[in-house]
Amino acid sequence: MRTEDLNLPVHTPPTARPENFDSAEAAVARLTELYQEASSFLCEKFSSKVLGPRPDAKYRAFYPEIRITTTSFALSDSRLSFGYVAEPGTYAATITRPDLFKGYLTEQIGLLLRNHNVPVSVGISTTPMPVHFAVANDEDVTVPQDGAMRFPLRDVFDVPNLATTNDDIVNGFNTVSSDGTGPLAPFTAQRVDYSLARLQHYTATRAEHFQNFVLFTNYQFYVEEFEAYARKVLADKSSGYTSFVSTGNVVITDPHTPIIPPEKSPQMPTYHLKRKDGSGITLVNIGVGPSNAKTATDHIAVLRPHAWLMVGHCAGLRNSQSLGDFVLAHGYLREDHVLDDDLPPWVPIPALAEIQIALEDAVESVTQLKGYDLKRIMRTGTVATIDNRNWELRDQSGPVQRLSQSRAVALDMESATIAANGFRFRVPYGTLLCVSDKPLHGELKLPGMASDFYKTQVARHLQIGIQAMESLRSQPLEKIHSRKLRSFDETAFL
Repeated sequence: MRTEDLNLPVHTPPTARPENFDSAEAAVARLTELYQEASSFLCEKFSSKVLGPRPDAKYRAFYPEIRITTTSFALSDSRLSFGYVAEPGTYAATITRPDLFKGYLTEQIGLLLRNHNVPVSVGISTTPMPVHFAVANDEDVTVPQDGAMRFPLRDVFDVPNLATTNDDIVNGFNTVSSDGTGPLAPFTAQRVDYSLARLQHYTATRAEHFQNFVLFTNYQFYVEEFEAYARKVLADKSSGYTSFVSTGNVVITDPHTPIIPPEKSPQMPTYHLKRKDGSGITLVNIGVGPSNAKTATDHIAVLRPHAWLMVGHCAGLRNSQSLGDFVLAHGYLREDHVLDDDLPPWVPIPALAEIQIALEDAVESVTQLKGYDLKRIMRTGTVATIDNRNWELRDQSGPVQRLSQSRAVALDMESATIAANGFRFRVPYGTLLCVSDKPLHGELKLPGMASDFYKTQVARHLQIGIQAMESLRSQPLEKIHSRKLRSFDETAFL
């Protein structure tokens, strides 16, 4: 029992002393136990108190945390981009949903134990768990209608604190706590919980369905192609894919099972082609615009995917391009502005060799064109991302001059945002676009104008993205997660 300024008693679960572990599996099991105790306590108190009179006490539970202390600068393998702390000290991370992140936590803790040869400590943090996030994960808890409660929720329970739910760690600010402890993971528990709740809201699918390889698109046709591909591979028992999840958490394992779309479509319809180890493919139709692109990647980033790619439509900026041509981004002109406060526009967004090779190899495989002949249907170069869908209606002297100076070959409203957030969140990224119009050359895609070549290329486009992801899946994790994405002072956890 604790006491606050208002002299109201504060009830908490029983206090547990920190324990040391030299086994990643045992450490994760203890994190799971502590998390379950905290969330169950909040759910039980919420259910019993929420519709009655205002309680004469507060109820609080805390996230579990993991810590490591090392006194050595030694690094076992300088090729690694994660899995170790850079210098002696104590590092900690609050943890949420260890059931959801079991594989990730086991892998990351295991690397720490091997690279530093010291135990990790698991205990209770000083960070309160907001009741909203505990209740959201328990389907047995009934949440009353707005206005039914007789007291403000925050009078009795801890609620999300946006002052401390931020991206300071990944943005490189305030990374050392007041007690001198450094961050062990790129996100705090409350930041992760916030995004898990947002993902359900925007995509209408639960976080546990998301796979480690994510495709983003801005065109509904790709969704239809993705479902067709999913049904094809589900019919092949040797494919390794186990199920297909549609918007609304509709799960099918039989390729012939019909899917009834939800009455109300979410803002970002999302679909998952799953494998048992989570190495399947998720497709998110983010719609149009950099704001949507930022929103989706802001929240998916906490799931720590191994790669995300943009496969959508764009405007071709060169006279030599044709509708249906592909554009492989090697650079980005960021005129979207939605990330300027988090990642200044002067920060270069490099192309990642592993992603570029996987995409180009996939284009060659699907189109059966190689080497010099590949230039007939694909260009590499700068992709410009803009925040004004009707940019071509403005005075042409400004936009066109900047596009020409940047050597841009294509323009869209999402790709640079997705790549920049991949860079910021240390998620490998790439972009392969399909030219759908050429506004600078008077070629606008109107109904009935699409050529057979264009229709064929659009059908191939998703296959290329899928094949690139399957190629990346076969590569070692440490190769995909390049050191290019790591800053001077990085967290040990990926």
